[in-house]
Amino acid sequence: MNDVILICGVDEAGRGPLAGPVSAAAVILDAANPIDGLADSKKLSERQRDRLAAIIRERALAWAVAWAEVDEIDRLNILQATLLAMHRAVLALKIRPQRVLVDGLYCPQTGIPSLAIVKGDSKVASISAASILAKTARDALMLELHEQYPHYGFADHKGYPTAAHLAALREHGVSEMHRKSFKPVRDLLSTSPAEWRL
Repeated sequence: MNDVILICGVDEAGRGPLAGPVSAAAVILDAANPIDGLADSKKLSERQRDRLAAIIRERALAWAVAWAEVDEIDRLNILQATLLAMHRAVLALKIRPQRVLVDGLYCPQTGIPSLAIVKGDSKVASISAASILAKTARDALMLELHEQYPHYGFADHKGYPTAAHLAALREHGVSEMHRKSFKPVRDLLSTSPAEWRL
């Protein structure tokens, strides 16, 4: 067992939406208990993601999901907030990995040797697993936010800038869950009544 290098896969969900936090997940898979069907979460159906997420949480040696909140996104910018969420996810693992593999171009600062892999969520099983956990966790949170803010339609678009979401923003104004540093929201705030600026 001492010869096994514990590799942690890391990925995020929710960089593009106009509302809600960004999520990140870190996963250390068990090489002795592989999971079939892992893939980039964007290439899986909602049902497939939900099924695999349950299996990942059951079989992984360790996993964690963490967040960067809307105010952190607005204060830091979305890239730095994403790296912060990734940092939190890795440090929240109950087992410290020896190497961190991250989807994309940038790695969070964790003090652990790390490597960024472009399209890693379709190349590395542990990153695929992380992408699935990050996506399903964020989708579940957006369903909860839909209950609080039903007129925005978060259950349907999960905060992404769809035509329906933009129309709802124009009609109802900007909520506290919207990212005010993102251009469509920022532009609306600059031309909207003061009471919209929550």
